[in-house]
Amino acid sequence: MGAWSRIRRRRRPTSAREISRDAALTARLLRIANSPALGYHGKIATISRAITVLGVRQVRDLTVGLTAIRTFDGIGNELVTMESFWRHSFLCAVAAGQIAARRDRNRDDSPFVAGLLHDIGQLVLFNRAPVPARQALLMSVDSADDIGLFLCEREIMGFDHGAVGLALAQKWGLPRSLQECIEFHHEPGRAQEYPLEVATVHIANSAAVLAEIGSSELTDAPAISDAAMSAAGIDAAGLLEIVLQTQKLGAQLLPLLIAA
Repeated sequence: MGAWSRIRRRRRPTSAREISRDAALTARLLRIANSPALGYHGKIATISRAITVLGVRQVRDLTVGLTAIRTFDGIGNELVTMESFWRHSFLCAVAAGQIAARRDRNRDDSPFVAGLLHDIGQLVLFNRAPVPARQALLMSVDSADDIGLFLCEREIMGFDHGAVGLALAQKWGLPRSLQECIEFHHEPGRAQEYPLEVATVHIANSAAVLAEIGSSELTDAPAISDAAMSAAGIDAAGLLEIVLQTQKLGAQLLPLLIAA
């Protein structure tokens, strides 16, 4: 069964009982929940306990991430591996959470999920349209003007991974706020209902790039909209703090998230 079919037929676990029925998912969730990064080493033995200690939102976030990773397992090409894709996505998720936490710790829709799934349309393209997806990626990599991948996709295919990700998010029944983050993360000015959430993921995407390459030079990452920075209440110094924290948390949690 192809990844696209699995996505359409799979329903995300929504309770401790449902999650516990999936032995592999349960094992990975508990491995992460007991990691030193979360501060509960060896204290969480069941999913119910994880929900009690970590909270429904954090367990939900981790479940969505692990389910998405398994859904798309094996998709990729010689230019992009699943490990590199999820490394960037996870770092974006961590950065988005750091940005949102600076302004509000009690949000309804998690910035972590938005960051984790922001590029999910790329995986659909790798699976359903591998040849033009590869052409767009090569065009972006070889461009002397640093043309964004989403613009190359539009030139070659007439649409970009944001639009494809939106269609997938709609099929998954994700909240409208997450749909906008996926669709507009490269162009936050186009956000309609959730401009702050989209701005957060837009900034987090660049922060993740800097965290990946270990750079503190903002010019080494995709350009960040000044309006997005203003909306999120982040300045250059604050962004660099977020990059460093993202590197630290990523080093602790990423191996657990993508481990077999």
